[in-house]
Amino acid sequence: MYIDTHAHIYADAFEKDRRAVIEKALEGGVQEIYMPNIDHTSIDGMLELEAKYPAHCIPMMGLHPCHVNKNFERELYIVEEWLEKRSFSAVGEIGMDLYWDTTFQSQQQEAFKIQIAFARKYQIPIVIHNREAFEETISVVEQHKDEKLEGIFHCFTGSAEEAKRIVDLGFYMGIGGVVTFKNGGLDKVIPEIGLDSILLETDSPYLAPIPHRGKRNEPSYIPLIAEKIAACLKISPEEVAERTTNNANAIFRKWKKVTTES
Repeated sequence: MYIDTHAHIYADAFEKDRRAVIEKALEGGVQEIYMPNIDHTSIDGMLELEAKYPAHCIPMMGLHPCHVNKNFERELYIVEEWLEKRSFSAVGEIGMDLYWDTTFQSQQQEAFKIQIAFARKYQIPIVIHNREAFEETISVVEQHKDEKLEGIFHCFTGSAEEAKRIVDLGFYMGIGGVVTFKNGGLDKVIPEIGLDSILLETDSPYLAPIPHRGKRNEPSYIPLIAEKIAACLKISPEEVAERTTNNANAIFRKWKKVTTES
């Protein structure tokens, strides 16, 4: 069994064949797909997918940093409203992105801090987006870290030193298709991390692993990511599947408990 801890399968890229994509993933052993929210426009599609596949498509709630602007407080009001009315697996995806634009850097940081507070209030993990902003992002987490705060640095592509700071926080790293890239660098970092802090993700429809690089990514490609991690660690793909699934079950344990009880 595999778990894709980060996939935007509600996105327009899957509009024509979403059902087939999900069924292909299930047939390939990917039993759960965690869906990060973007902003208010993505909520309906995400929740509709959860309604169709309640055991397999699992929603988060949050405001993506690339969608933070001068009106971000309105978006956060919607996020909190949803968190109050029902359970979600995590607050995500949240964080900082300084790759495309730095205009709203201070607003991104404020939105990040507010959503960390949401996660502590509702006792669920945070799922962090970080692009060209590792120091800015992890510094906020380090300042707010306590026994109640846990989460995932999704799409980790950093150095061994950055990985150590994440591990020291007790956080996990989501590893996706970049691990299969020839010059991605993760083949050298993975052996220093080990499996205890690793989760599998696709970030579909983005960053498809080799041999699909440059094409649409999808959850059924998770085994390709697991195979590359296994090669880096000189262990079996089955061990990667088992241990990363255990890690995902641990970080999303509150959601598992809620769904089991209901």
